[in-house]
Amino acid sequence: MLADKLDEIKTSGEATVSLAKRNFLIKQSFVDDLEKVSTGEATGEIGKALLILHSPVDELVGIENASEIYSRAKHPRSFVTLDDADHLLTRERDSKYAARTIAAWSERYLEIEDPEEDPDITIVRLDGPGFQTDVLAGGHRLVADEPIDVGSTDLGPALYDFLMASLGTCTAMTLRMYADSKKWPLKAVEVHSQHQRIDAEDCDDCETEDGEIHMIHRELVLEGDLTEEQRDRITEIADKCPVHRTLESEILVRTHLKN
Repeated sequence: MLADKLDEIKTSGEATVSLAKRNFLIKQSFVDDLEKVSTGEATGEIGKALLILHSPVDELVGIENASEIYSRAKHPRSFVTLDDADHLLTRERDSKYAARTIAAWSERYLEIEDPEEDPDITIVRLDGPGFQTDVLAGGHRLVADEPIDVGSTDLGPALYDFLMASLGTCTAMTLRMYADSKKWPLKAVEVHSQHQRIDAEDCDDCETEDGEIHMIHRELVLEGDLTEEQRDRITEIADKCPVHRTLESEILVRTHLKN
C-alpha cells in the first residue's frame, strides 16, 4: 500500500499516503522500522493472547493476511469473522459488535484489580473527557453515559435510564414473587417506565403546587391465563415494590470526602 509513495518518502523524508480513504503522513523512519521487523517472526514471538478480527469482504486487507497471522501465532489465539463489515467498521452495528467481542474476549486474559469492595456499596468512577462513567455494583461492571448531543459518547444508559431500570426490575421481581406465592399463572412481566419533568400546576393530584415535579409513567404487560381480578390485584402490588416505596418516601443523601 506504500509502494507507489516509497520514492517520494525516500526523497522528501515523508509523504501523504491514502489508506482506506484516509490520509496519513508517513515518514522515512516509519518505513525503516517496517523493514527491520519480520511480521511473521514477530507474530510467533509475541508471547501474548492474540485476537484476530477480519471481514471476508474487506477490500483493503485480504483474508490471506489474517490467515497468515493466525497460522503463525501460538496459543492462546482466536479468530472472529466480522461478516460483511468494511475495513474501518463504519457502520455502528459493526463497530459495537467488535467492541463487545473484544471486551468479552480480553477479560479472560487481563488481570483487572477491583477496588476493595463492600457488596452494599456502589462505586462509580469518571476519569476522562465527556461523561462516560464506570460503575461497580454488587461485583458487576456497568457503564453509564450521556447522549452524543450533550457532548458525550452514548456508550451506556443515561442517569434516569438507570433509575427507570431499577424501578422496572424491582416491579417485575415483586410481581413474580407475589404471583408465585399465590400460584397464579403469570407467565411473563414487562414493565415500561418513562421519566418526565412536568409543571406542578399541570398535576391535579400532586401536593406540590409550584415549580417542577418528577413524573414516572409505568405500564405493565402481563402474560398468562389470569382472571381480571388477578390482573387488577397484580397491578396494585406493583406500587409495593421496594424501589417504588423508596422513590415516594423521604430520602436523605449525606455527602462527605473519603480520606
